[in-house]
Amino acid sequence: MRRQAFKSLLSNFNVEFSLEWAETSEVIDHPKYQESKRIAIFLSMPDEVQTEEIIKDIFKQGKECFIPRYKPQSNHMDMLKLSSAEDISSLALTSWNILQPSDDDNAREEALAGGGLDLIFMPGLGFDKKGNRLGRGKGYYDTYLERCMKHPRGKPYTIALAFKEQICESVPVTENDVPVDEILYEDC
Repeated sequence: MRRQAFKSLLSNFNVEFSLEWAETSEVIDHPKYQESKRIAIFLSMPDEVQTEEIIKDIFKQGKECFIPRYKPQSNHMDMLKLSSAEDISSLALTSWNILQPSDDDNAREEALAGGGLDLIFMPGLGFDKKGNRLGRGKGYYDTYLERCMKHPRGKPYTIALAFKEQICESVPVTENDVPVDEILYEDC
C-alpha cells in the first residue's frame, strides 16, 4: 500500500527513470567508500541508479564485494560475496528479474558469517532528507540491517543511491524502517 501510494506520487511528477545519474566518481571518491574494505551493493534494476561501474571499481581497488540474495515468501536477505565483476554473468535471474546467486549456491561467503560489512549501498523508490527510505515493500534491507546490528562489527554505514526525482519532503515509514546514513543523488 505504501509503495503504491508513492508510485502514484511519482507518476504525478512524470518522473522518467532513464535519466543519467551523477558521476560514478562521486561515489568512488566518497570518504566512506575509500575507507571501506567490505562493501555490499545491489545489482541495479532498469529503474534504479546503475551500479555496474561502481562494482567494477570495488574489484579494481581490491575491496570485497557482496550482493543481495533474497529469499522469496519472506523478508530474509543475505549478502553473498562476488569473486569478480564478471561473476555477475553466472548468476541466476529470479522471477523478479533480479540477478542473484541461486538458492543452492552455498560456496559463497555470507558477509555476516565472516567479517561483517563496512558499507552498504542501498536502492529505493523514494527518500526524504531525514534518511527515510521507501523500498519495494518487503523489508529486506531493514531486516538485514537489524541482523547487522547484532554482529560484533555492528551496523555498517549506509548510502542510498538515488535520482533527484526520488527525493521527497517525506516518505511513509513504520517503526521497523531503518533510516539510511546518507543519500547520494545527482544534485548533492
